Amino acid sequence: MGTSNQEESACCGTDCCSSVAVIQQTTGTSNQEEGTCCGTSCCTTEDGGSITDNLYSELELENVPVLAALASRGCGNPTALAELKPGEKVLDLGSGGGIDVLLSARRVGPTGFAYGLDMTDAMLALAERNRVESGIENVRFLKGIIEAIPLPENSVDVVISNCVINLSADKGQVMREAYRVLVPGGRFAVSDIVFQGKIPEALQSDLEAWAGCIAGALEESDYRRLLHEAGFVDVEVEVTRRYALQDIADSGASNAVSLLSEQERAEVDGKFVSAFIRAHKPL
Repeated sequence: MGTSNQEESACCGTDCCSSVAVIQQTTGTSNQEEGTCCGTSCCTTEDGGSITDNLYSELELENVPVLAALASRGCGNPTALAELKPGEKVLDLGSGGGIDVLLSARRVGPTGFAYGLDMTDAMLALAERNRVESGIENVRFLKGIIEAIPLPENSVDVVISNCVINLSADKGQVMREAYRVLVPGGRFAVSDIVFQGKIPEALQSDLEAWAGCIAGALEESDYRRLLHEAGFVDVEVEVTRRYALQDIADSGASNAVSLLSEQERAEVDGKFVSAFIRAHKPL
């Protein structure tokens, strides 16, 4: 069974600074840290952050509980880009507080279904609370890791994820699992952080940079390669947002950034991007 290097952050109470962050190391053990919406957490900057800003429309936010929106630590809006259709079954990898699952459930309608997969009890409890508050019935939250999805093969039409795959220590296994559970003709539609170049060692080895969705980012060519190796076709990588060096520092990797040489800083600046990655499982 695959191990996970995911980090999930959520506001579990009305106080935004009472969130829980969990990083599970490649050994399969978990390190729990006090993460907050006011400071370091996955894919967010210390002042609210350009990485997570303005990802959802006002209408979308009006249709989800406040805590679901506050718990969101994504880098895109896969539900809006995945072209979900009524009646489809959707799986969200690393569903956190459930915002993308709830939005997906509304898009696929009562004849469709949305699954959310997360490894943390706090996130699952928060997501279920948000589901109940939303009054949405065509949703189920599952406990597990994204390297070993607890669903049978050929069971969903679309796999989405929002800035979570970069946190896995075995991204190839994640993509193989996504391929396994998709029906023939199914779609992989993921928002994630991608690096257009080579990530310096100082960032790769920094835990805060991992938690900030930076250190684990795949190079674009590697993302394409792993998807093809898993069996996917029609792979596309569309850049949706580009980050300056300061954005990377603000995401929680300020210590690692301070260790970079001037040349490395120049090589990193503007090379981390949010991207929407599309692929299909052949018929």
